[in-house]
Amino acid sequence: MPDSLAGKVAIVTGGAAGIGRATSLKFARAGARVVLADVDVVGGEETAQLITATGADAAFVKADVRVAADVEAMVAMAMQTFGSLDFALNNAGVLGSGAAMIDFTEDDWDYVMGVNLKGVWLSMKYEIPEMMRRGGGAIVNVSSVAGLVGSQHSPAYAASKHGVVGLTKTAALQYAPHGVRVNCICPAAVLSSMLETLVTRNPQVGERLLASQPNGRFASPEEIAEVVVWLCSDAASFITGAALPVDGGYTAQ
Repeated sequence: MPDSLAGKVAIVTGGAAGIGRATSLKFARAGARVVLADVDVVGGEETAQLITATGADAAFVKADVRVAADVEAMVAMAMQTFGSLDFALNNAGVLGSGAAMIDFTEDDWDYVMGVNLKGVWLSMKYEIPEMMRRGGGAIVNVSSVAGLVGSQHSPAYAASKHGVVGLTKTAALQYAPHGVRVNCICPAAVLSSMLETLVTRNPQVGERLLASQPNGRFASPEEIAEVVVWLCSDAASFITGAALPVDGGYTAQ
């Protein structure tokens, strides 16, 4: 269990469900105040209510991470509401279509890259200055095992998640002297709405993903949340620039 995060403030993008919701709840249980953002207003407000029902502090803001003004407003809300920013989980992401590379449309490519890669860059662009003003902080970006190996199912998703790894390492090097740690996690398939969408679209993909897992199962969002909060805690104080597989052995094959 990480050291108490009491009095700290965390931002979570993609907080309406899945890893984002689980991590928001985990941050709150560890004592942090949470600002969560999503384009899904119903899901985002529900996550915030789940947190406040426990007596912890949370605020929801609608934000499209592809839009600089939305991201800037998200960070401004954290500062105005809670007065600081210590941690961030840049988690908002989309799959895109399962089309082959030559059949992939330009619009779909731009959408996936906009959310998965531009969204991480924009989030860090506005999060890091506030952390630097406080003398440091910790950021976790969400990549994927598809950011470490190729994917047969979405060229844009794999390319965007490889990009998150490179962006994470670059940010870690640039801002380590300022006390800002930047890492990314690379999960395998997680039991979430994104996985449900993929399996619904192509049940054979779900079967293939499960068969490829050495431990024979998918991850739960809560298991991923444990790693995120640990990476933000003082227990991980010497870790920066890492791309950490959280994958049940998938990339060890």
